[in-house]
Amino acid sequence: MAAKKTATTMKLAAVLDMNEATSLHRAFLDARGKNITIDASGVERAGVQCIQVLVAAARAWEADARTFTITALSETFRKTLNLVGVNVDHLLAKESH
Repeated sequence: MAAKKTATTMKLAAVLDMNEATSLHRAFLDARGKNITIDASGVERAGVQCIQVLVAAARAWEADARTFTITALSETFRKTLNLVGVNVDHLLAKESH
């Protein structure tokens, strides 16, 4: 049985604009093959380019059979995702009771 890998945590920048999309893409390439946890609690503004990078990364992680979990969403980030029609509910960390 393979050992469980701990997740790499990535805290998203406050401003996810076109310039940040390149950095975000590079960070995902560097983390490829590892389980990943995304902290989007500090996002104040999100552009579609970064959302596209996040969606593509989530799909890549799914194809690689790795976990891609979002632990926290700022209200601004959640509203932007809803506005552009992206549902990430299945990626949100589930609280244990």
